[in-house]
Amino acid sequence: MTSPARAAILASLVLMASCRPSAPPSPGPAAETPPPTNRIDIPLSVRRNLNMTFARVERRNVAQTLRFPGRFEYEPTARREYRTPLAGRVDILVDQFQFVTAGTPLFHLDAAPWRELHEQIASIQARVDSMSPLREAHRRHEAGLAAKVQIWRERLRELEALRQAGGGSAAALTEARATLNATEAELADVMEKDAELLATQKQAEAELRALRARREALLRSAACEPTSNADGQSGVLTVCAAAPGVVEFIASTPGALVPDGGHILTLVQPERLRFRARALQSDLASIAAGQPATIVPPQGAANSLQGVTGELRIALSADPDARTVDLIVQPSAVPPWAKAGVWAHAEVTRGQATDLAIPLSAIVHDGLTPVIFRRDPANPDQVIRLEADLGVSDGRWVVIASGVKEGDEVVLGGNYQLMLASSASSPRGGHFHPDGTYHEGDH
Repeated sequence: MTSPARAAILASLVLMASCRPSAPPSPGPAAETPPPTNRIDIPLSVRRNLNMTFARVERRNVAQTLRFPGRFEYEPTARREYRTPLAGRVDILVDQFQFVTAGTPLFHLDAAPWRELHEQIASIQARVDSMSPLREAHRRHEAGLAAKVQIWRERLRELEALRQAGGGSAAALTEARATLNATEAELADVMEKDAELLATQKQAEAELRALRARREALLRSAACEPTSNADGQSGVLTVCAAAPGVVEFIASTPGALVPDGGHILTLVQPERLRFRARALQSDLASIAAGQPATIVPPQGAANSLQGVTGELRIALSADPDARTVDLIVQPSAVPPWAKAGVWAHAEVTRGQATDLAIPLSAIVHDGLTPVIFRRDPANPDQVIRLEADLGVSDGRWVVIASGVKEGDEVVLGGNYQLMLASSASSPRGGHFHPDGTYHEGDH
């Protein structure tokens, strides 16, 4: 083949190659699909919107826990009544449910006996003060008469000696004897009068001490500073709070005329509470006075885990008709939710706490599957959805056999919303481990 012919063939091949359609690009590596996860993000905004709360996994003896219903009540010494120490007209200075501190004026008492008491004290004080100069004058008179008696005794001895010597006058001797006897009689009268004055002074001082003691007793019962209660001229006595408390009840109206000892108001110290529960007499074999107990509010309360411990006491008598006995728990501290009349439970646990347990309200059901949401210990802004491996329950707590450890947190409030949000996205045909990893198939 000649050179021009070879060149023409090569040119034709190049032209054909340039007219062929370009081949499609070869497919690259496929994009990786993220593996399924049972983790749910719960940032602070989500927790606030759902009002989310958490409960810790605890060790409890669920099968050996006894629970007794009851209510809080005031201790017998929590109330203090304030009554009028004297009859009079009252003026109330506080309102119902007002908190008062010790020394706060509670009411004024316009009492005539209070004014009369001060008048008596002033009158007897004047008598006592006047007795001292009067007795001083009598003592001086007595001393003068005693000196006069001594002089006349000397004069009588001289006259008697002169008469024995054969001189003197019988009339002078008789006159001296008469004068001495009269002076001694006057001295005896003065001494008797001084004794009467002393007795009168002692009696007045005793009356003064008694009136002052009564005034001090009234001031102590008023529980106010003496400077604010010493107004005896106006007859107004101010009664103050002896201890801090809350005005629970006002028994009198302002301006009412009340008798001596009339009930005006009652203060209560709301922190002095105890818990009274009722148990069956058949439970007496399982409980003992002095053992620890826990007071917990009813299930479903927002602060259901803020229980308080206390010492169990058993009433001295039981109800033979209802076959029950009262239990008293003295709490070590009063929780904020505790008020007189609030219903709750007293829990008494027998034996050691060995089982891991969570509140029963932390369980939600996705169909027939019980589900819990465990907070990720490494990331508090995430929770892990787990199928709950449950055991025995006492109606409030339930044993959980796997997936959690002591101290872990599970979602208590807001868990139903998390279940609804995670139910549709749950993969089928696989399973999750407690750490959040997903495995295909079952094993």
